Amino acid sequence: MDVFFSADVETDGAIPGPFSMLSFALVYAGTYDGSTFSRPQDYKQSFYRELRPISDDFDPEALAINGLDRAELSLRGVSPEIAMDQAFDWIQEFSGAGKPVLVAYPLSFDWTWLYWYFIRFSKRGSPFGHSRCFDLKTAVAVKTGRTISSSGRGKLPVRFTSTRPHTHHAVDDAIEQAEIFANIFEGEGE
Repeated sequence: MDVFFSADVETDGAIPGPFSMLSFALVYAGTYDGSTFSRPQDYKQSFYRELRPISDDFDPEALAINGLDRAELSLRGVSPEIAMDQAFDWIQEFSGAGKPVLVAYPLSFDWTWLYWYFIRFSKRGSPFGHSRCFDLKTAVAVKTGRTISSSGRGKLPVRFTSTRPHTHHAVDDAIEQAEIFANIFEGEGE
């Protein structure tokens, strides 16, 4: 059984290491047993943390987008070691005997940050292994017969969209993606 978690990260730059992940959210997005997809009744099962920055470098443009305050997070943010271990435990507990799978739109950005942080800071590594992930952008391309370059969020077919706004708050955006994921998983091609 695959147990899906929609993920969103907010960062202060383009790549982990030189820059920091400032917040992230994981939202339970459903299960699939190989024949039946089960959508959650609601999207209240979530995990959210705001993190202490790991470096002094940052891109002001990234901060302008997410609105997070690095100075405040330096004082009250959770250490990455604690946050990633807590996230690992939450995912494992929620998944039970199932296999956790990370879902994002686009996967490449969120996966890069979360995988790096799990490997670097969690004592147990990544709960998603090195490859249990699902890219919504690729799924849109496959379902609609479009190219990857024409499958961005702005060109999402109406039947796949979420009713929720994209706010750049990690919980809100992870819930929005979870709804898009379920709509795509259950939907037919264009």
